[in-house]
This record gives sequence, C-alpha cells and structure tokens, in this order.
Amino acid sequence: MDLQLLIDNLTNPALLFFFLGILAVQLKSDLKIPEGSSKFISIYLIFSIGFKGGQELSHSPIDNEVIYSMLFGALLASVIPLYAYFILRRKFTTANSAAIAASYGSVSAVTFVTAISFLEMEGIAFNGHMIAVMAIMEVPAIAVGLLLISFFDKEKNENKMIKTIKESLTNGSVLLIVGSLVIGFLASEKQAAGIKPFTTDIFKGFLAVFLLDMGISSGQKLKSFLKKGWFAVLFAIVIPIVNGSLTALASGLVTDNVGNRFLFAILAASASYIAVPAAMRIAAPKANPSLYLPMALAVTFPFNITIGMPIYLQLIQY
Repeated sequence: MDLQLLIDNLTNPALLFFFLGILAVQLKSDLKIPEGSSKFISIYLIFSIGFKGGQELSHSPIDNEVIYSMLFGALLASVIPLYAYFILRRKFTTANSAAIAASYGSVSAVTFVTAISFLEMEGIAFNGHMIAVMAIMEVPAIAVGLLLISFFDKEKNENKMIKTIKESLTNGSVLLIVGSLVIGFLASEKQAAGIKPFTTDIFKGFLAVFLLDMGISSGQKLKSFLKKGWFAVLFAIVIPIVNGSLTALASGLVTDNVGNRFLFAILAASASYIAVPAAMRIAAPKANPSLYLPMALAVTFPFNITIGMPIYLQLIQY
C-alpha cells in the first residue's frame, strides 16, 4: 500500500474529527452534537450528494455504461446478503443473520460521502450516475434480507413483510436521495448555481461535524459490542475487505473510470446503519440491534474510511 496515500487519508480533517469523537467518549467528556442538529446535518448531506449527482447525471448521456453500472450495483446488493447470511448463520440466529446480511448488502450514505471527499482530495474524477447507483442499492439488499427471513423463519408473517417493504421504499434516506437526484436532474445549470453555496461550498464543513457525531456514537457502542465475541468483530472487518476488493477488480468489466470503480468498491464494502435497521425493526423484531448496528457503525465504518479506502484504490490503480 502507498504509505503516503494512507497518511493523506488519515490526516483528512473530517476523519480526524471522527477520531476526536471517539476520544471524547473515552475521556468521558460531555461533548455531543444536539440530536436535532445531527438529524439536520444527515438530511443536508444526503440532499447535497443527491442534488449534485442529479446535476452530473443531467450533463452526461444515458449510455451503456450508466445502464450497466446500475445493473451491476443492483446485482451486488442482491448477491452480498445471500452469501453473508450463510456465513453468519454458523454463529447467529436466522433473524440476526438476515438483519446483518441485509446491512452489509445495503450501503452507507455517509461512507459514500466520505469516499467522495477522499476522491476530491486525491484529484480523481467520478461520474454523477454513481449517486443513482447508491440509491438503487438500498432496496435489493433489504428485499433479500426479508426473503431470507420469510424462507428460513418458521414464524412467517406476510402482513409484516408487506409493511416492511413499504417502509423500506418510503424510508426517509431512500426517498430523499432519490428525490434530490431527480430534482438535481431537472434543474438547469443556472438554477443550480443559485444554491451552490449551500450544496457545495459548506459541504466539507458539515461532513466534519457529522463525522464528529459519528465518532461519539461509535465510541459509545464499541465497548459493549466488543464483549459479544470475536466472530462479529472479525466478520465486520473481513467481509468489507472481501466485498470491496473483489468489487474493485470486477468493476473493471463495467467501467474504466477509476473514480467510479472506487465508489463501487466502497459501496460494496460499506454497511447500512440507517435504512436497514429501520426496516429490520419491523421485519425482524427478534434481531438484536445492539449486534448489527455496532458492527456497521463502530467497526466497518471506521475501518473503511481509514484503511479500506486506500486498499481499494491501490487495487484499482495497480
């Protein structure tokens, strides 16, 4: 691995604020981001990347690469939960295995945002249609998780399944990213310039504050999670490496763009801790949130944004 690339990533101000959040918890500081502010920043980040992605998409033709990219993203989100489930089933119940598998098949919008910031820092271009790929990947993973529960869980409840699918499709994060993407696509370049100071100029500052909040949340969950055993921790590190590395290589069949391939890798390596947990609270009440949430947030997320991203980029470039 290029040591300088790793150092550049680890000294990114936004990432350092993440570590500051973890440190604050370890020092038992009263530092925290107000809940309302945290939710607003989450909404802002999703809105901003969706709108900018729509703008990029409107300036590029819908060609074979765009179509293949969307199909490739949907395939990743469908296949990853399947093999993840059978690995997890060796140690966990059906409900826990399906919930965790769906989380790792789905994507983390915040990891995606951090990856975009990383690409900008390295001066690597990517296409706006990757925002659409991210939005598409949310739903198949949840659907596969629900199918796994339906097939393997003896206590099937069709009404609950229908309700969960509806909740997944109307989940705030999914709806906002898709809606922002469409609005960005429809808006003219002149109209978009009017809100550029909001969507672009202050983006990195808000990302830094959000990662500070993520660091605090991760620090609070990490200690209790580590008590649950080595298998969950190992899975939360190894599976992202496998998913991200294989996708970094396989994405070359879909696109030659280094930035796009890198984003495919980080999407495959990331795990959802927003959309999937919200869906699984309904579909799999037996699943333990204190298991699948810390796996995604306290282990996989920091691994991807520190060590994972340089690894995936190195694989693509060399």
